[in-house]
Amino acid sequence: MAIDEIAGSLESGMTIGIGGWGSRRKPMALVRAICNSPVTDLTVISYGGPDVGLLCAYGKVRRLVTAFVTLDTIPLEPHFRQARQNGDIQLTEYDEGMFMFGLYAAAHRLPFLPTPAGLGSDVLKVNPELRTIRSPYEDGQELVAVPALTMDVALVHMNRADARGNAQYLGPDPYMDDLFAKAADRTYVSCERLVDTGDLLKEGPLQSLLISRSQVTGVVETPNGAHFTTCEPDHERDEAFQKLYAKAAADPAEWTAFRERFLSGDEAAYQDAVRTWQEESR
Repeated sequence: MAIDEIAGSLESGMTIGIGGWGSRRKPMALVRAICNSPVTDLTVISYGGPDVGLLCAYGKVRRLVTAFVTLDTIPLEPHFRQARQNGDIQLTEYDEGMFMFGLYAAAHRLPFLPTPAGLGSDVLKVNPELRTIRSPYEDGQELVAVPALTMDVALVHMNRADARGNAQYLGPDPYMDDLFAKAADRTYVSCERLVDTGDLLKEGPLQSLLISRSQVTGVVETPNGAHFTTCEPDHERDEAFQKLYAKAAADPAEWTAFRERFLSGDEAAYQDAVRTWQEESR
């Protein structure tokens, strides 16, 4: 599929899960396309990074379900912080483990999963809708019943994929992307490079084939499509560009200039603008 074809298949009001972790292997090309689409009023489920920040900056988010929103080397995503402080978005904030159990529940089509994560913390105070459940066995342990994080669509970015949607990660961590794919009604995979099915195991072991074609609705090749987040071993995080992004977010005039220079066109225009900026910065 094409990037705009995937973005065009989304509808306002949907619940969208976004794979990756913080500023690591995010499907940023697809996120940028959503920012330039008419879609709005989204519920976003994400271990958040600049994906969440950009969608907040463009007014696309109604509700966010997350464990954190960070740029990793910059602790707090600036656009998310502004949206939260201004009251522009609703926030459901879970402990990282609770969030994972919510993904597991959705992936296995369960209404909830019990976990001790969150007990004794303020997570239950700020999420009064959460319920606890008592073990039916002899231990009688009280546990948090984490509801399934079901989603209409999941977007994930992989290192390699074939045209049928089998997808492979080659970096240090799967980042729960397989759970996002299983938890969604539809999953779209962007990848650094499309390869023949028989070539998928030339760069990584069988265990690196994270996502099966049976879980995938569409796949799109987006070289450097995770920029500016990491996508090892294809590329590291573009720290200089991330700093530029964060600096621009702090000033309305600078952000307007940033959007005009980098985000006003399609993905090809974005990649060209980034290359030009990198050459100028050398």
